[in-house]
Amino acid sequence: MGIKVFMVSFMFTTILLSVLYLPTKLSIPITRFNPMATLNIVHPSNRTYPVTFAYLISASKGDIIKLKRTLHALYHPGNQYLIHLDYEAPASEHKLIAEFVSNHPVFSLVGNVYIVGKPNLVTYRGPTMLATTLHAMSMLLRCCKWDWFINLSASDYPLVTQDDLIHAFSGLPKDLNFIQHSSQLGWKLNKRGKPIIIDPGLYSRNKSEIWWVIKPRTLPTAFKLYTGSAWTVISRSFAEYSIVGWDNLPRTLLLYYTNFVSSPEGYFQTLICNSVDYKNTTVNHDLHYITWDTPPKQHPRSLGLKDYRRMVQSSRPFGRKFKRNDPVLDKIDRELLKRRHGKFTYGGWCAENGKKQRACSSLQGENYGVLKPGAGSRRLKSLLTKIASARSFSKRQCRP
Repeated sequence: MGIKVFMVSFMFTTILLSVLYLPTKLSIPITRFNPMATLNIVHPSNRTYPVTFAYLISASKGDIIKLKRTLHALYHPGNQYLIHLDYEAPASEHKLIAEFVSNHPVFSLVGNVYIVGKPNLVTYRGPTMLATTLHAMSMLLRCCKWDWFINLSASDYPLVTQDDLIHAFSGLPKDLNFIQHSSQLGWKLNKRGKPIIIDPGLYSRNKSEIWWVIKPRTLPTAFKLYTGSAWTVISRSFAEYSIVGWDNLPRTLLLYYTNFVSSPEGYFQTLICNSVDYKNTTVNHDLHYITWDTPPKQHPRSLGLKDYRRMVQSSRPFGRKFKRNDPVLDKIDRELLKRRHGKFTYGGWCAENGKKQRACSSLQGENYGVLKPGAGSRRLKSLLTKIASARSFSKRQCRP
């Protein structure tokens, strides 16, 4: 009897301590992964931005120059930025990017650029790419307020200013998710849906290719597979569902896609289109300008000057992919972003009063909350109106 009483008391005490202790652990400040303390900008007008974005910028070994340039082109004090330089990059590169962020006068003042302190090993075509994205989502949900999550790589580049992007998105419902998707898998049915793979990056510190299991599996019957672009613009609500979903679908699919080839091109598509709560929030577009190789279109071509006109005419806010310091990037900086070498993209936050448009280099505190959208905003608004209109919205949405 005494043993039973002791066991009951012990179990009750353990549960009580867990309840008291867990919230404390969950409230630990997120600044552990931030290279500097976050400071509050004091501005006379107390203005805020109508919408904000949280960016994941992924990079690997040898990407430091591209990463710095992309970050400068994307930067805006109203947004949040998380850099993931993967485990394969040498310690010297990790040190360089940490010093670059922590010593930058604007980044250190605003405190909205973060670095993943414990990076992941990322395997091409393996689920470790998806794990990195979910990891970034959870960190950004924990630390900051934002409306949409955007995943990019160091090989991506903006084709509009952030003022253009904020202004164009300010008129949209905040529950929209820009996820290019299709249930017509085509060749991917046999090359992606049926094979089983193992990614050594999940358990090994040494990078290697994915392993292929000889025997294929049958297609799922508990849910329908969808495929599409790995590049997305995801609402905060759907990001929260993906991380702490109130039903078990996010976790079920995550386990399934652990052994799926190129899981970033299927996980979010399959999750949102099989979710009763979110399938009607999908916009079938990835907001990227990409040109592909000849069929089966697995690898994007590197964009150059000959692609510039079509990029602008596409009205899309991002392009992919670009070689390091390609001449077309200089043209984009000069004509679309009003950006000079080593400076920020033009925006109301850094524009000096009474002066003509010029490249931004420092924060003008009194201008925080001010937007100065240009032609890029008009182009992007036209695209968003077209793809999110009632006529095309439901027709292209999670079709079986």
